[in-house]
Amino acid sequence: MKLTQLLSVQALVSSVQYTTHVSSFSLTGTQSLNPNLYRQNIFPVSRNDPTVAFAHPHAETASDSVAEEKKSFIDTELRGAAMKLHTRMQSPKEGEAVEKPQPPEPYTPTRVDYLNFLVDSQHVYKAFEETTVSITTLSDFCDTGLDRVKPLEIDIEFMMKEYDITRPCVGKAGEDYADLIRNIAAKGEENSPEFMCHYYNHYFAHTAGGLMIGKKISALLLDKKKLEFYKYDGNVNKIKGDIKKDIEKLAASWTKEQRQQCVDATAAAFMGGGSINSNLGGRGRSQ
Repeated sequence: MKLTQLLSVQALVSSVQYTTHVSSFSLTGTQSLNPNLYRQNIFPVSRNDPTVAFAHPHAETASDSVAEEKKSFIDTELRGAAMKLHTRMQSPKEGEAVEKPQPPEPYTPTRVDYLNFLVDSQHVYKAFEETTVSITTLSDFCDTGLDRVKPLEIDIEFMMKEYDITRPCVGKAGEDYADLIRNIAAKGEENSPEFMCHYYNHYFAHTAGGLMIGKKISALLLDKKKLEFYKYDGNVNKIKGDIKKDIEKLAASWTKEQRQQCVDATAAAFMGGGSINSNLGGRGRSQ
């Protein structure tokens, strides 16, 4: 394994929006916390890595949003909350959070780490998909083309068979974040704004930095095989565009308090995703 290849993977994983250390917090009631206080110090970030600025869902539309005549909820209020939790390294023009020192020794992800990540990811996506089915106002977010439970099952089976790895139980990171999503859903439609913050950040992060992480990990561990987790039927940008329109339509019906409820969930969304990514640093089963 080349050192430059390893560092490239590590820089990308570190730069993705989810940068928190799962063992440092409880997912319940975390909306008011700054996740950079619990940074997941696993991988060093390279300032020269061109992927850094695009490793979160909001960075990819920065120039487009500036040009828009009419600002949207996603590109103003939700984006603003996200930028407060990004560092200048992650978002050079808009990041506001303070940088934390990185450890000198990088960690090398293993196939077991990756399988743990896939299993935890699937458990969380199940919670999301169950919620969109159970709450009437969220019906537009069922079967969108971004659903990941079935593709992940194919990948988990592949990893087990190809590399002779026993299927792991869902880790604490996956259990905790899925429980949080289900607890939000249990409160019914009144909490749909909070849910949508998690939904948007989690699904769209995967289509941005998540895809690049998948590509790097594939080259590092899977002989460049592209897993189903990173494949979409149809044009993924069109799918995302349609979903954003549905989110904007839903947000337009919210009160000022409900819009704030959505914005306030940003830190918890970052923490939940960061806890899943902690598997790639070998931490996901050590809680």
